[in-house]
Amino acid sequence: MQMDKIAVLGLGKVGALAGELLHDSGFDVTGFDTHASADLPFETRHVDVSNLDALRDALSDSHAVLSCLPYFLNVGVASTAHELGLHYFDLTEDVPTTKAIMELAKSSKGLMAPQCGLAPGFVGIVGASLIEEFETCRSCRMRVGALPQNPTGLMGYSFNWSPEGVVNEYLNDCEVLEDGEIKWVSPMEWIEKIVIGGIELEAFTTSGGLGTMCETYKSRVPNMDYKTMRYPGHVQLMNFFFHELLMRDRRKEAGEILVNAKPPVSDDIVYIHVAAEGEQDGRTGRKEFVRGLKPLEIAGRERTAIAWTTASSVVAIIEMVRDGTLPSQGFLRQEDVPLDAFLKTKNGARYSS
Repeated sequence: MQMDKIAVLGLGKVGALAGELLHDSGFDVTGFDTHASADLPFETRHVDVSNLDALRDALSDSHAVLSCLPYFLNVGVASTAHELGLHYFDLTEDVPTTKAIMELAKSSKGLMAPQCGLAPGFVGIVGASLIEEFETCRSCRMRVGALPQNPTGLMGYSFNWSPEGVVNEYLNDCEVLEDGEIKWVSPMEWIEKIVIGGIELEAFTTSGGLGTMCETYKSRVPNMDYKTMRYPGHVQLMNFFFHELLMRDRRKEAGEILVNAKPPVSDDIVYIHVAAEGEQDGRTGRKEFVRGLKPLEIAGRERTAIAWTTASSVVAIIEMVRDGTLPSQGFLRQEDVPLDAFLKTKNGARYSS
């Protein structure tokens, strides 16, 4: 299948940057949004992506679609891509959305690749790579935190990511592997302390970060989980907000309150801490991948850490599909993406530096 013309849906910070990176990587990009910007190096069009008839018409001359939309719109986009025989990529952390896309992939003409962002996404690629360094692996723990570099207030947080996505992660149950069994546990629990570069963080369970890894590794890695990292004290306040004040029953309003109180910042940092333990040559060992990633200048503009890490990850995957490094049909699991090949792509290389 051809892979030249790509439609990018949703031109927020991540979507607009992903479109720029795709354009710079040689793709013919068209961006779609209800408020499309003209200040981009590729064509943009106004379209209501929730109107599937209008979306179908808009995508009719594309080879692939990248959805950078809120998770609740992605099933409709994926179904349209499937109907038109297009490759499909997204950044979702939503588990039911991914399961619906897996079903579509069973009869797809193109590749269906959800969860191509940071977490799920890049951390799964790293986790799979660490697991393969052992003859037998007993655990793999993945942690990610997108945070302000200079936190203020009791929450120590800024909503640089979609508030709908954050609320979803904080309230939906979390899939883990425990003693070789797939289990579902409550979010915002299993709190632990992590220190990266002298900065103390707390990590706690959130939904969706593992993608499809529990099913993939259930017979090989007995213990696996994903947690979000925040500055100390955050999770206690979030549990009070959602459960004591019953905001869990008012998700949309909760997101609006939180992003109004803690709007986005430019000086952010993305912490990544992935660790696996196992045996190699008869010895028990531990392998770690730890990063603190800050904003970068890309195409003459400073980009937030969460924007460039997310956009670079999905564009690197699209590069690999175009170049034949990854399959062009069926369902793509992030753990099947080789880390070395990912880091050699034009966009994946940013994680190395």
